[in-house]
Amino acid sequence: MAGRFVINGGKPLYGTVGVAGAKNAVLKLIAACLLTKESCTLHNIPDISDVSQMLAILESMGVRVERPQKGTVSIAADRVDPKNIATSLVSKLRASVVLLGPLLVRFGEIRLPYPGGDRIGARPLDAHRSIFEQFGAEIISWDTLLHLRIPRNGLRPGRIVLPEFSVTATENAMLTASLLPGKTMLHIAAAEPHVQDLAALLVRMGINIQGAGTHDLIIFGEKTLSGATHTTIPDPLDAATFLIFGAATRGEIEICGAREDHLLLVLEKLKEMGVGLKVDGSSISVSGKGQLRATRRIQAMPYPGIPSDLQALFAVLATQAEGETQIHDPLFEGRFLYVNELKRMGAAAEQHNSHEALIRGVTKLSGMRISSFDIRAGAAMVLAGLIAGGQTIIEGVEHIDRGYEDLDGRLRSLGADIIRQ
Repeated sequence: MAGRFVINGGKPLYGTVGVAGAKNAVLKLIAACLLTKESCTLHNIPDISDVSQMLAILESMGVRVERPQKGTVSIAADRVDPKNIATSLVSKLRASVVLLGPLLVRFGEIRLPYPGGDRIGARPLDAHRSIFEQFGAEIISWDTLLHLRIPRNGLRPGRIVLPEFSVTATENAMLTASLLPGKTMLHIAAAEPHVQDLAALLVRMGINIQGAGTHDLIIFGEKTLSGATHTTIPDPLDAATFLIFGAATRGEIEICGAREDHLLLVLEKLKEMGVGLKVDGSSISVSGKGQLRATRRIQAMPYPGIPSDLQALFAVLATQAEGETQIHDPLFEGRFLYVNELKRMGAAAEQHNSHEALIRGVTKLSGMRISSFDIRAGAAMVLAGLIAGGQTIIEGVEHIDRGYEDLDGRLRSLGADIIRQ
């Protein structure tokens, strides 16, 4: 698909939209299927390019992948040869790092190219190295090639202390511990909804996991795991994206299939900015009819804080809110590439350093040709185009396709004037 988006802005969005399955969950669920020779079936799978790449990586190793219907994938990893892994795909997909744990613990040795991903700054894999060293793995190389091997005396379950709240390192530790008979305690574990979803699948595969959703996990590993059927959680980032779209365009949208408990601080911050919200079970309705006001600070934090993935969208919303909003993202230094694009469109925005920006509103944005730098900044540029006067052309929409299922189609269903060329 890819191409570019052409948007004629200035139209409020109205209607109902569904939430896709969580990208950050499903990529790790797919990796978990490598832990068993039995077939696993995953439902609520988003149709995005990152999922297609992850499945292609598995297929390159001999894993049988079937797609019996839209949104469902069956995975059988009874015959796997890690030596055949598609290195070119691994080097483009950051989430492929979670293949390290399952492939190492099941096959004894793994060579994986250094994973790629979004241009959001340096993302070293130090936390991953730390957990594998604590399990007792031999680190043969850790630069351009991740080469790990199980020593003669094997890996050991026990006490694992993560050096930071790393989501993917937590998931790699969970996946590794699942095939190590005995008790593993993970401390300083990430607690994000997709980490909890991975724990739910592993439980269905026969693992006893205690503490999911906290920073201390206890995992009782088994020698073999069974197949399982699992439904992916709805994507909180997808839901939040449409909430902010509705608020910024001064529209009214009902987001169906969202989970309020995964969005608590996001919802509170939107209310603070004057956004009208109504929660009814798994439905969240947003209204941007009221006056938007700046909030003093948007602080990106690990869950249950506001995700780093949403700060760019909040920045665009802040251009339409009266007053000054400071955006602070201590997690990644490359998250503010979008600020210059907003300034070119007329936003009163300043990047103070690699982790902070200041947005002053209200400013009128004007459409022009802009670029998408990563998945979430790409969605923010789409939002800027939706609220801008005139026509906006967004290049690099392949980044957006990595994380959003049919974003342009769903926006058209809400009344947006957006086409893909």
